[in-house]
Amino acid sequence: MLRFGCSQIVVERLDPLVNPGETPSTHMHQIVGGNAFKASMPYSDIAKLATCTSCFFKEDLSNYWTANLYFRARNGSYKRVPQIANQFNDGDNAGITIYYTSSGPNATTAFRPGFRMLTGDSQRRTSENLGKNMQQCYRCYTEKDWGGSMYSPCMDPKWDTDHLPKQRCVGGIRSNIIFPQCWDGKNLDSPNHRDHVAHPIGGPVSFANVGAKCPESHPIKIPQVMLEIMWDTSGFNGPDDWPEDGSQPLYLSTGDNSGFGQHGDYVFGWEDDSLQKAMDNGCYLRTCPQLKAQQIKEKNLCTVPTSYKEELDGWLDELPGGGEPLS
Repeated sequence: MLRFGCSQIVVERLDPLVNPGETPSTHMHQIVGGNAFKASMPYSDIAKLATCTSCFFKEDLSNYWTANLYFRARNGSYKRVPQIANQFNDGDNAGITIYYTSSGPNATTAFRPGFRMLTGDSQRRTSENLGKNMQQCYRCYTEKDWGGSMYSPCMDPKWDTDHLPKQRCVGGIRSNIIFPQCWDGKNLDSPNHRDHVAHPIGGPVSFANVGAKCPESHPIKIPQVMLEIMWDTSGFNGPDDWPEDGSQPLYLSTGDNSGFGQHGDYVFGWEDDSLQKAMDNGCYLRTCPQLKAQQIKEKNLCTVPTSYKEELDGWLDELPGGGEPLS
């Protein structure tokens, strides 16, 4: 298993998977990874187009992006909830923690150049009722510094939910997004960016449950990818900030107040066979002799300029793009 941090390279409304070429796209994202990210990305080897990465391992020039979170005040205005460095990633500029998991050496086939996928559905507003196998979850930390729960992602029966927390979270909110782990072995993408990948036989499995068998339609086992994001909600927990009726005031940038529509996007960009070597040689967390680590200062310097100027941190009358869940 690899677990490492990727700092934020930009926050803006771009989505080269669902809205390729559109500037701006429909809703706001936080993007991490290589600096080849832009409104339209070719199916060629992204690792050869990027000149730097915000990820811990220099070989990972992939891009990963997720929806932002906003707080809605009593007067109807919105403010973006800041993303912060995750546990054990001190010094990172916000960002996303990335996991790649395999059941053992030679058990998974690494992605190929041009591969991309999307998981989750921004238009979903009801639970999938997957229990401990939920593919996206939120953890409400009841104490500062990640206190209140030591369970693995999406496994806490009380504080992990597939909907946005309905109570104030003193230590912030963690969001986890799990991708499918079976591939058809042929297509690097599909029209909806989902059909070329699938869950194992029997349906979705929980985080780090990577031994299940793949269906005949998607026989190639790929590393299980999981994204992990931290939001600092401490500035929005005052009793006079939340709605008087007790409802929760958080919205994903898609306009989703439920949280069921959390989703993640991925464009593969590891150099050469570096990911395959990491999966086959017992690498654990950030310890991987086959890969090159970079200093925090170096990774934080890798950014891309915004292509569409709009307010990112102030109070807004509406969500950027109007908050329409179109992608």
